[in-house]
Amino acid sequence: MRRDGRLGVGIIGAGRVGPVVGAALGGAGHAITGITSGSDDDRVAGILPGVPVLDAEEILRRSELVILAVPHDELPGLVNGLSELGAWQPGQLVLHTDPAYGIGVLESAQRSGAIPLAVHPAIAFTGTSIDLRQLHVSFAAVTAPAPVLPIAQALAVELGCEPVVIDEGDRAAYAEAIATASEFSRAIIGQSTSLLRGVGVENPGGYLSALVQSTIETALREASDPPAI
Repeated sequence: MRRDGRLGVGIIGAGRVGPVVGAALGGAGHAITGITSGSDDDRVAGILPGVPVLDAEEILRRSELVILAVPHDELPGLVNGLSELGAWQPGQLVLHTDPAYGIGVLESAQRSGAIPLAVHPAIAFTGTSIDLRQLHVSFAAVTAPAPVLPIAQALAVELGCEPVVIDEGDRAAYAEAIATASEFSRAIIGQSTSLLRGVGVENPGGYLSALVQSTIETALREASDPPAI
């Protein structure tokens, strides 16, 4: 870690999540050392201008904090593959953003001396700068070994989120809650807009916007109220 607490941050994963997380940490004063190539490098360059595109091994070599923002089914293989190559550095922070995994998926990196952190910002990422605003009104699920939990919490705060600690054994239930909210919302809205389109409403999304937002806000407010005694 640098004397001023700023880190060299490398990002593996150039989808919707990685570049935005990098931009948020860059905005907090960290130096972005590089990002891996993705399917839309022009979009990534718009979010992270001037950041070099590097392979994963070079990102690990240059970085004090490595962000792993890859699809769920790719994360274990990526971590273990880099471990087999001896790419992790002792004392290096490695943070993944997957909701379902805790720090167990980072075990091979931890055996190599890396410090495992799991931080999932609870927003639906678009992969654009819009997400940076959403992060500042969001929460993040944080899982880490007790001695380094404050580091994970501090990084969540630097993303703009309010950190909420989730125990390792509760990550699967947490991920189910996130998936239920996300998938059910999309399915219901898709069904409703299809019905409205079928009765001649030309802009069903716009028609439902105020109704859906006010309904969700009311439901969330009621869910946050303390239980009646």
